[in-house]
Amino acid sequence: MRRLISSGSPFEAEIGYSRAVVQDGWVFVAGTTGFDYATMEIAEDIAAQAEQTFRNIDAALRDAGADMSDVVRVSYFLPDAADWEACWPVIRAWLGEARPAATMIAARLQDPRMKIEIEVTAKLPD
Repeated sequence: MRRLISSGSPFEAEIGYSRAVVQDGWVFVAGTTGFDYATMEIAEDIAAQAEQTFRNIDAALRDAGADMSDVVRVSYFLPDAADWEACWPVIRAWLGEARPAATMIAARLQDPRMKIEIEVTAKLPD
């Protein structure tokens, strides 16, 4: 059974995707950025954006019945690879125990205010 999860972000309806999809015991969380979806504001600081991004991902995972400890794969996208190291303490705080397989890619993002985008895959607990 397939279940779609929305964060309420206007991007989801405008573009045509779900924040997360739950299928066959897996949770696939779409590329997520540091927007606070309640206010549609985004911080300028890369570490603050990473923190908000993880809060957004955590909310989607919890809606699906999982949490950050269930993450098995993560991909990070940053327009400026020089910003990567500033994110490490935030990443370690959120995923340091789960230690998922990870990739970082330097790539331009949809909005120039976005400094990081993160997508994760998690396995639902038994």
